[in-house]
Amino acid sequence: MTERVWTNEQVVELLRRIGDMLDILGEDRYRVLAYRRAADNIETLGQDVAELWRAGQLRDIPGVGEALARKLDELLRTGRLDYYERLQAQVPPGVVDMLAIPDVGPKRVRLLWQEAGLTSISEVKAAAQAGELRKLPGLGAKSEANILAGIQALLETRALEP
Repeated sequence: MTERVWTNEQVVELLRRIGDMLDILGEDRYRVLAYRRAADNIETLGQDVAELWRAGQLRDIPGVGEALARKLDELLRTGRLDYYERLQAQVPPGVVDMLAIPDVGPKRVRLLWQEAGLTSISEVKAAAQAGELRKLPGLGAKSEANILAGIQALLETRALEP
């Protein structure tokens, strides 16, 4: 069996996604920041995270403590991360994608998901067009219009990307 090689970019993406899911779930702010800080430091590392892992030097990466080093070891050793898979089972993938909507942060995503049952950008768009978002606590017609405009801008930006 060949070993799956994780690139720094893939590890960074995974750590950021974990941070996003934790943020949406309303987890401790410091835990969220720890994943994001580790992702930022791996992104600018200047060397292959897998090499550091093989050398037993994951803790040398700024922001990588004992718990995160264990998770990175599991990921790099097995090609998967049980913790990430458990989070994925809790938070539908489309919910995390909703963070891409301009001016929609984790708390608003949690509101859209848990209060309105929306699990994708397209569902949020349809609900906004139907005037359903303004019925949610803390959202009014202006917020609904801003979310709709943000989705439109996001879709236009994505259409321009190769």
